[in-house]
Order: sequence, then C-alpha cells, then structure tokens
Amino acid sequence: MTTRIPFPSMRYPLVAILRGLKPEEVEGVVGALIETGFTAIEIPLNSPDPFRSIEIAAKMAPEGVLIGAGTVLTVEDVAHLDQAGGKLMVSPNVEPEVIRAAHGKGMVTLPGVFTPTEALAAAKAGATGLKFFPASVLGPSGIHAIRAVLPPELVIAAVGGVSDANFADYIKVGIHAFGLGSSLYKPGLSAAEVRALSVKTLAAYDAALGRGA
Repeated sequence: MTTRIPFPSMRYPLVAILRGLKPEEVEGVVGALIETGFTAIEIPLNSPDPFRSIEIAAKMAPEGVLIGAGTVLTVEDVAHLDQAGGKLMVSPNVEPEVIRAAHGKGMVTLPGVFTPTEALAAAKAGATGLKFFPASVLGPSGIHAIRAVLPPELVIAAVGGVSDANFADYIKVGIHAFGLGSSLYKPGLSAAEVRALSVKTLAAYDAALGRGA
C-alpha cells in the first residue's frame, strides 16, 4: 500500500471552501481567513479562473497553510494544480489514479466518499483522509459507524451541511475535521464579511471542543 502523506497538525482542522471566488477577490478573502486562523483553503475548480486564484493564494500563504483545489476530477487537473503551487487536492469522488497522481506530487488528498466501499477504495489508493459528503445525510452516527472499519490513521472530515451550529454533534463522536462552504463564504461577500464569519466559526469550534480561544 502507498505510504500516506499525513494531514498536517492544525489547531483548526477546517477547510474553507471558496466556491465561486474570483482571482481579484483572493487577496482580501484568503488574507482574512489566514489572519483569523484558517490554515487550509480550497478553491473548487468550477470557480472562475480557479488555477489563477490558487496561484495567487499559494504565493501569499505563509508556511504551514495548505492551499489547494476542490472538484478535482482528472489527472490533468492535478498537474495544473501542481503548476499553480497547490498542495491540497479535494475531489467529489474516488478516482484512484487521481489520488495517486496527487500523492505523487506530494499533495494532501481528501477524496469524497459516502459508503464503506468508497471509503476503503480511497484508503487503498493512499488518500490522506476522507471527505464524507453530504455529511448532513449520513449524520454524525453514520460517519462514526463507517469509521469503525477504516484505517485509524485516516483523517475523517465531514462536509456538507456542517457549520458552527453543529460542530459539537460531530465532535461528540470523535470527528474533528470539517469542510465549510456557504456558512463561511458565498460569492459576493466582502473580505470584511468573511473575516467576521471566520472569527465566529473558529470561536464556535473552540467552544465545541471546550477550549479557550
């Protein structure tokens, strides 16, 4: 089996999903997220000029901040992501050759899964972790049940319908990583609005864990 590229240690294992972000918005929005404490940022490839946005974000991000792409579907996408400086590959599905290609570029990989079959296939391909989507359908108990049959070192992230309002429900069953989309960013929001949502989100995460900010 391929040796996994580990998910970096983070105070906040939260991936900000910036679907629809435009290149001219990157500096303000990504800057606000990084300054408030986010260290993993995903720009989905169905956003306007996504690789340009990823390149801008990767150049401005300090060491220890993961910048990457979501909705990665092909090996060609992985190559473009690598050229743009991205180090995080998030996909909506399990395509072993895409996972292996990203692994070969030294990327952290989070393919999307829903069933035990998909989860185990992604694990076999060497994925860093698994993005359970839509988490709102499986719920904390569903994800927790599937996790019992998975390699313990895999990072398990809940994505889809997760926000600052329900972190605690997942944390209670041992799920600590999340992908956050519309609760954190929607096209048209200003950098100041994203900053405020980021501060609120991170405070809620700390509260769910029972720790001080």
